[in-house]
Formats: sequence, C-alpha cells, structure tokens
Amino acid sequence: MLVFAAFTPHSPLLLPSINKTQMDKVEKTTSAMQELADELYASHPDVIVHISEHPTIYPDAFSINLSDPYKFDLSSLGDLGITRTFRPDIMLIDRLQRSLRAESQPITLTTDYALHYASAVPLLLLTKELPNVQLVPISFSELPPKDHFHFGQALKDMIFASDKRIAVIASGDMSHALTSNAPADFHKDGQIYDDKIQEIIAQRNSAGLLSLSPEIVANAKETSYLPLAIFFGLLDKVSMTPQILSYEAPFGVGYLTVNFVLK
Repeated sequence: MLVFAAFTPHSPLLLPSINKTQMDKVEKTTSAMQELADELYASHPDVIVHISEHPTIYPDAFSINLSDPYKFDLSSLGDLGITRTFRPDIMLIDRLQRSLRAESQPITLTTDYALHYASAVPLLLLTKELPNVQLVPISFSELPPKDHFHFGQALKDMIFASDKRIAVIASGDMSHALTSNAPADFHKDGQIYDDKIQEIIAQRNSAGLLSLSPEIVANAKETSYLPLAIFFGLLDKVSMTPQILSYEAPFGVGYLTVNFVLK
C-alpha cells in the first residue's frame, strides 16, 4: 500500500557536508525537506521506492538496482564521511520485476554498489529517524515520456497490491539554465519549464506534462522531467492533494519540493 508520496530536489548543495558556507541560500528547501521528513516518519514506511537518476541508465529499459547493502559515494564532491547504508527489500524487488515483465514493461535488474548524490541527498535528508527503512531504487530510461507514464501506472498497481507500507519519492532538479552563471548558462526556456511544471503539478495535469514541448524540456537542462512522468503515472487516479512546499533557485538551478498528500 502507498503511504507517502513526494517529489524533491537532489542537488548536492543541499547537504551541509558539501555546501559548507552557503546553506542559508537554500533555507526554504531545507525547511521544506524537514517538513517532508516529519511526514515520512509519521507514515511509518517499511520501504522507500526511489525514482530518480541512478548510476546505471539504459536507453530502452527501466532498471531496478539490487545491491546489499546500498552505500553512497560522494568522494568526487569532497565528502568522504558518509557511512549510512540501506538494505534492499529483496522480496519486493523480485515481485516488482516479475510483475512488470508480465505486463510487458521493459525492466531489468542492475547492481550498483555505490549510489551517487541523486539518492544520497533525498534519502539522507528525509530518513534520519528511519534507520531501518528498506530501499528500492528505480531508474528512468531514454524511452519516450508516455512510456514512463505507463511504466508508472504499472508500478502503481503493484504497489497498491502489496501489503508493505511503501513510500515513493521521486527526485530531480528543475532547470539548470535560469541565470547567466547557472551550470548550463542562461536560456529563457528554463524559467518557462519551471513555471509550467509547478502549474502542471498544482493542477494534476498529466496530459499537460506529457504534451510539454520537447524543445522547452531540452533547453531547460533539467533532471526532473522523466522521474515526474513515472511519478504522474504512479499517482494516476490516486486520491491526493499536491502541496508545493517550496521553490527557489539560489544557484541558477531550480529546487522544487512537493508533498502529495494522500487521502
């Protein structure tokens, strides 16, 4: 059963161990993440399904990462001190991959022992009070957005059929092209993308998400669109209310934090 659903940013600059001097610039986001952490703890999840950019991405298949345990490697970002590990829910992973294949979904298993910042940021910030929660990391693919939406729908059926208390967290950053000193330089479509995504989320507009201009998405230089396409499929026809907790872009990259309050 689904007990929690949220979309979060995953910028390494949200971790104090990486952003040692400018944490005040991401105060809105860190406050929103703490609110989500409290809500996640209150939902008493057995397992977190994390939909994001994981180390291995296939062009023509979605993937579930199976490793025991999962560790984090942020050494390239200067953080050598992360010792937190997660254990997989092996039974749930097996059921998911078997059921998804039975539904003709392009799914494969992979093994990445070390997860990078896309997992470390949301999981470390949201699960401080959940030391024993298990993990199922799912990666998007390079297939079209509609395929991601249909994959999310298939995933939803299996999550709701499970007797486990399952939290789903999708993560990604918004446009990386919001200012002249942004990582991808400036492009006018960056803010258009960020504004449109917030509007789509507020309206629960799946059709609007899937019909968003590919040119705008490409020009925005984002890492959020495909995780959101899966997430919207997973929440299709689910009774919930989206609450945008924060949006800010202090470093030229949009950070969006959303709690999807289940009814």
